[in-house]
Amino acid sequence: MGALEGLKILDFSTLLPGPFASLMLADQGAQVLKISAASRKDLVAEYPPFLEDGDTSANQAWLGRNKRTMFLNLKTPQGVEIVKKLVREYDIVLEQFRPGVMDQLGVGYEALKQENPRLIYCALTGYGQTGPLAKTAGHDINYLSRSGNMSFAGRQDTGPVLTSMQIADVAVGSLHSVVGILAAVY
Repeated sequence: MGALEGLKILDFSTLLPGPFASLMLADQGAQVLKISAASRKDLVAEYPPFLEDGDTSANQAWLGRNKRTMFLNLKTPQGVEIVKKLVREYDIVLEQFRPGVMDQLGVGYEALKQENPRLIYCALTGYGQTGPLAKTAGHDINYLSRSGNMSFAGRQDTGPVLTSMQIADVAVGSLHSVVGILAAVY
């Protein structure tokens, strides 16, 4: 039993920021259903090290704990209908696509709020929903570089070095998503 028991989340995220955000919520008792595409591999599932079974990556086991997974093809009418049916029983949608992708698939906020007017919708993006970089793919190294933080890593003669942790993805993407979701719930 956790503080968020009874809260239901549909998670359409991949890689680290969204899955880590939904993991924090799941660890507090929220029921998380991760929607994945069977035809499209999640890089987290392919990144070593792997558990003893050889099929499950350590990151996949970590980020997937306390969650269930459903494989859907959101490019089919059947997949869209399943999401619309599910969202009637869920409180929150967390997605991590570029702006407009969920709308193009027919499962963006406007479509889903027709099914559940109380829906909390969190769209986690690298550069926001509007502006000149909105549709640009973003990665941790991009955010650290653009913010100037990379200039503090490494030495003057060798240049910046990568950190072993995705700082911006977690400190900005994951944590701010959780704060925003919980503020909306409150």
